[in-house]
Amino acid sequence: MEFRSLSVILLLVSIVQAGHDEEEHKPVLTVEPDWPQIFSGQNVTLTCSIPGERVAYWTYNWYRDSVKFHSSDENYYIIRDIKTHHGLKYCCYGSGKWNSYSPWSNQVTLSVTERPKASLILVPTGQMFNGEKVTLRCDIQGHTDTEWRYSWYKDGDSNHPVHSSDNKTEYSFSVVESNSGKYTCRGERRSDSQRSEISDAVTLTVSETPKPELTSSHKGAALIGNPVVLYCKLDQSAGWRFYWSKHTQSPENETKTETHSYTISSVSVSDGGQYWCRAGRGTPVYYTHYSDALWMNVTESPKAVISINPDNQVFRGETVTLRCDMQGGGDTEWRYSWHKDDYSHVSFSTTKENTISFVRESHSGKYTCRGERRSDSQTSEISDAVTLTVSDRAQAVLRSSPQSWLTEGDSVTLSCEVKGSSTGWTFSWYRDKDELLSDSSRGAGGSYTLSPVALNHTGVYACRAMRGETTYHTQYSDTQPLWITGVSRPVSLKVSPSRVQHFSADSLSLSCEGQSDSTGWRVRRYTHREKVSDCSSGSGSVTGSTCSISSLNTSHTGVYWCESESGESSNPVNITVTNNNVILESPVHPVTERDPLTLRCLCHHTKASDCIAEFYKDGLLLQTQTTGEMTIRTVSKSNEGLYHCKHPEKGESPQNWILVRVSTNPADKAAPNLVGVVVGVGFAVLFIILLILLWCYRANKGLKQNIDQMSQQNRQPGAEVTQNGHTLRHADVASGSTEVTYAEIELKTKKPTKKREMASVNADTVYSELKHNTDKGNVAGLGDSD
Repeated sequence: MEFRSLSVILLLVSIVQAGHDEEEHKPVLTVEPDWPQIFSGQNVTLTCSIPGERVAYWTYNWYRDSVKFHSSDENYYIIRDIKTHHGLKYCCYGSGKWNSYSPWSNQVTLSVTERPKASLILVPTGQMFNGEKVTLRCDIQGHTDTEWRYSWYKDGDSNHPVHSSDNKTEYSFSVVESNSGKYTCRGERRSDSQRSEISDAVTLTVSETPKPELTSSHKGAALIGNPVVLYCKLDQSAGWRFYWSKHTQSPENETKTETHSYTISSVSVSDGGQYWCRAGRGTPVYYTHYSDALWMNVTESPKAVISINPDNQVFRGETVTLRCDMQGGGDTEWRYSWHKDDYSHVSFSTTKENTISFVRESHSGKYTCRGERRSDSQTSEISDAVTLTVSDRAQAVLRSSPQSWLTEGDSVTLSCEVKGSSTGWTFSWYRDKDELLSDSSRGAGGSYTLSPVALNHTGVYACRAMRGETTYHTQYSDTQPLWITGVSRPVSLKVSPSRVQHFSADSLSLSCEGQSDSTGWRVRRYTHREKVSDCSSGSGSVTGSTCSISSLNTSHTGVYWCESESGESSNPVNITVTNNNVILESPVHPVTERDPLTLRCLCHHTKASDCIAEFYKDGLLLQTQTTGEMTIRTVSKSNEGLYHCKHPEKGESPQNWILVRVSTNPADKAAPNLVGVVVGVGFAVLFIILLILLWCYRANKGLKQNIDQMSQQNRQPGAEVTQNGHTLRHADVASGSTEVTYAEIELKTKKPTKKREMASVNADTVYSELKHNTDKGNVAGLGDSD
C-alpha cells in the first residue's frame, strides 16, 4: 500500500516538473518594424526567441497559416519586399538536438497594404516666366493631408530635398530661370515614418517675360458690316486672360476676355485704328509685354450685282445661268454664294456663274448672291433680288402683216415672237408643216418677208423659236394661212354674228355671197385638228352655200373661206371659239383707213353695256370703259395691232389682230380738191352779198339806224334741221309787214357712208349751212323778190 502511494507521488512530481520545463522554453515571436500596418515593398524581420537555452541548441521551424514554409538554425527570418499576399498569421517552435521540442510560439498577424504614391501638380502648368509665382502641390492618394510630412526634390536627388514641410502640401515661390528643372515629391507618415512612393517628375521651364503676337482674321482692309476677329497669340496659353486696348482707350479701360480672341461682330468706320493686346494670369496678376500694334483699315463693302441669262422669264427645261458680278471687279479674289427667297443656302461656287441645267417651276423665285473674299472670308453686300419666273412650255406666236389674203405683187411680213419672253431667241420658219424655209443656222430673225408674193406662196405657215447652248425649242406656233390670188374675188364669206371671237356653245352661220350667183360655192375651213375640210364635217349643216354650226366648241377655231367647184376662193376669215367668259367683238374683215372702228367687250350671259372693260393694244392699256365699248372714230395705219379686253372679275378675251387696209377709193383722194373749189366759190358769193349790202347802205341813209336797232334786239335761236345734206338754222320770224332775210353760209363736206365708198366720187355731197336772220323794217331798194 505504501509502495503504490509513493509511485503516484513520483508521477505527479514528474508531470509538474515537465510542465514547468515547457513553460520555461516557450518561444517568443517578434516583428521588426513593429507597425500595425506595413506598406508593401518593405523588408520585415521575424525573430523566434527561446529563453533559457543557447540559440545554437535549437533548430527553428517557421509556419504561415499552420503551414511550414521555412526551417533553419537561425532564429530570425527576413521577408524581403513584402507583398500584400504576405499579410497572414505567423508562428514558430524549436526542435532540440536530443529530440526535444519547444512549445509553439505566440501567433503574429502581419497587415500589409499597398504603398501610396505621391502626385505632384504644377500650378500653373506649362511655360513659366521670370518673376511669375509657381506652386508645387504634393498629394498622397487615399490619405488625409494631416497624416504626412512632405518633401520636394529637384532633378532626381531624393536624398536632399529642396524644401520640406511638416503640415503643408504646397510649396510656392517666385521663379527665375535657374529654377528650371524636374521636380518630384513624397510623403512620410507621422505615425510610423513610413514613406510613400515618390511622385512622377514634372518639368518646370522658366523663360523671359513673353511678348504676344497680335493678328487679325482679315487680310488687307476690313469691309464694313463684316465680322472681324483679333487673335492674341501666345504659345504658352494655359491659365491666361487677355487684355485688349485701342489707341483711343486708356490702359485702365482695357477690354478683358477669357480666350485669346476678340470679335467685332459688325465692323464700322469708327473701328479703324491701332490695336494692342497682352496676357495676364495668377493672383496678383502677372502680365506679359504688350504686343506690337496692329493697324485695322476699314473700307466700304462692294455690292454684288446678280443677273439672269437668258432673261427673267424662262421655260421649263431651259438652262439658266445666274451671274454674280462684284462692283469694282477683282473676280479672282472672290467665291460666291447663291440664295433663294428666304435666303436659305442654295450653293457655293468658285466662279461667278451658277448654272441650273434643267429648270422646273419650283426654281421660280427671288434670287440674290454675295461674294466671299478668298483671303479672309469677308463678304460683300448682298445683291438686290432678281425674280426668276419659270413657265410651262414656251409657245411661239405668229402674225402676218398687213393681211393673210394677198394679190400677186403684194408684200407680206410674218412676225414670230415668244409669248412672255423677248431676248435671245432665233427662229425657224415652216410652210405646210414639213417645208423648212429658214432656220437659226442661217441667222433667221423674228420676221420673214415675202416680197413680192406669187401664187406659189399660198400655204399654211408656222414658226418656232430656240435659244441657249443646249438649243431649247419652243412649241410650234399656231398656223397662219396665206392666200395669194391674181384676180379680184367674186364671192366673199359672210359671218353671222359678224365677229371673229365666239363663245363655246353659241351658234354660227357662214355663207358665201357675191355680186353674181354664188351657186356652186361651199364653205371650207382649216383647223388644227382636221386640217382642210368642208364646213359640213363634224357638227356643221349645209343649206346651199350656207353652213350652220348649232353649238360651237374650241375645235371649230380656224380659218374659213368660200371655195368654188373650179378652185376659186374668197378672202379667208379667222374664227376663234373660246371657253373664256369674255370675248372681243371686232370686225371679221380688215378695216379701211379713215373708217370708224368700234370694239366691244362681251361678257358671257351679260349685256354688252353691263360689261366693264379695259381695252389693250399690243399689251398696253388704251381705255377703261363702263359701257364695254371703245370707238376709234377715224382709223389710221397706226391703229393696226393685237387687241384684247379684260373684265376685272370675269377675266380677259383672247387676242385678235386688227388689220388696217389702205383705201383705194378715188373719191377719198378727189374729195379734198372738190371741197377746196366749193369753198372758194362760197367765199366769192359772200363777197358779192357784202357789196350789195354796202350799196343799200348808201342808197338809204336810214339803213344804219335800222341795223343798229336790229343788233340790240334779243334774237332767240331756232331749231337745227338737216335736209338733203344741208343744215339750216332758222331764226324765229317776228310780226311785221316787211322782213329783210340774210344768209350766213358755211360750206361742209359730208363724209361718205361705207356704201358710198364703193360708188364713184359723184356720190359725195357738198353742202352748206345757211343761217337765216330776220330784222324788222323796210330796206330801201330791196323788195321781197330780192
